[in-house]
Amino acid sequence: MATVYYPAIVERASKGYSVFFPDLPGCTSAGATLQEAARAAEAALDGHLIVTAEAGEALPDPSDLDDVERDPEVDEAARILVRGEKPGRSVRINITMDERLVAAIDRVSRNRSGFIAEAARAALAGGTAGL
Repeated sequence: MATVYYPAIVERASKGYSVFFPDLPGCTSAGATLQEAARAAEAALDGHLIVTAEAGEALPDPSDLDDVERDPEVDEAARILVRGEKPGRSVRINITMDERLVAAIDRVSRNRSGFIAEAARAALAGGTAGL
């Protein structure tokens, strides 16, 4: 995985702040405070990078923060660089699981690998890994 830093614009919203990424149309987030908005931006960027890679689409290179033009119609509260990890290539692994757990996964998903990978991401993001 490679670390990337994308510029994000934090703008004042009617209830808190919203965040958008000029280089990544459709990648947005929000928060009640600047800190919540910045943390949500990181989660949004991670999700966007994963979905884009899984779709086989190319990611644009991040712009330099200083090169992002100001929009007079945007009530900017801040400009930040948001850290993300470009997904690496898929690696085949062999794991052992209780057969009832495998059957439960199969009942809710048609893609075991994707289901397990998403569960691992959620556990790692939520600090519940290793429980």
